[in-house]
Amino acid sequence: GGDGRRTPGTPTPVTPGTPKKHEQDKTSTHTHTTPIGPICRRRACACARRACARGGACRRIVVLASSSSSSSSQSSSQSKSAAVGVHALVFSGSWSRDDALKAIAGAAKANYDFVEIPLLSPEAVDGPMTKDLLEEHGIFATASLGLADDADISSEDNDVARRGEELLNAAVDTCASFGGKVLCGVTYSSLRKYDKPLTAKGRDNCVQALKNVAKRCSDNGMTLGLEVVNRYETNVCNTARDAATLCDDVGASNVFVHLDSYHMNIEEDSMEQAVLDAGDKLGYVHIGEAHRGYLGQGQCDLDGLFASLKKSKYSGYVAFESFSRAVVSDDLSNTLCVWRDMWEDSEDLAVSAREYIRDRFV
Repeated sequence: GGDGRRTPGTPTPVTPGTPKKHEQDKTSTHTHTTPIGPICRRRACACARRACARGGACRRIVVLASSSSSSSSQSSSQSKSAAVGVHALVFSGSWSRDDALKAIAGAAKANYDFVEIPLLSPEAVDGPMTKDLLEEHGIFATASLGLADDADISSEDNDVARRGEELLNAAVDTCASFGGKVLCGVTYSSLRKYDKPLTAKGRDNCVQALKNVAKRCSDNGMTLGLEVVNRYETNVCNTARDAATLCDDVGASNVFVHLDSYHMNIEEDSMEQAVLDAGDKLGYVHIGEAHRGYLGQGQCDLDGLFASLKKSKYSGYVAFESFSRAVVSDDLSNTLCVWRDMWEDSEDLAVSAREYIRDRFV
């Protein structure tokens, strides 16, 4: 709508001029002809320039116009498909221009629609530079973060809760500066192991802060996600049902549930039940293995998750997430308990994940 809000589960366009999602075809080269709907806006065919620069053929094609009803039906179906992205930490552990370029170019080369940018330190991300790189490579970005011990909106300490809200506000502003429309992650508490249950005062602080931040997001045409994580990383939202209840308590239409297969594998009765419990509040899904490595090589029931998403006709965001100390900083690796390197080749991992998701879901 005109206020920038959307129904959870529907990918939100970024700024005007952001290219539409192109159909992926590994065997096709880039073809220019009459597209269905808006003309391809990749300036001077940015994807063809990328292909030339890396010595290969472009793997993105424009959906061709056709008089056949099957082509029209296919185009309509594609327009409702989920947008598929990749977490920037697959490629880069920080956000200098070189690191940002590596992540954004890597995501584009692997045929992702968007890159998820971590905003643990919002001031470290140069918004205008990031926006320019996104436009150059023809993809968009979402953003995520987890709060800190001394900046935690679920704290009983009002000063700590206030600092948590300030951190979220800074993340909203940075996300908006590069044209992002989604801020998600552990936006409701510190990302750590708590030694006691959430208190009533802490929950009240959390709900009030989320109300305020949701309003700030709405003013910027953004949505706000609540990522469900396991008991060792929060005491607020461990299941889809917890997050759905928190969404109801916040009462803002631009707040949604964010699921993650890695955490679902620990806490939920089943992938299907989690999707059902989230219901129409589901707006973002992280796809990650139980060991944080290559998809399909761990014990997560990813086929069950994809089947449940299909059954529910989910059309929100899907983002591949994986961590390795080969890329992620020591501090964040320690926070996430990443004690071993499950991979070292970012590009191979990203391409493998994109193909895995494409073959089973999108």
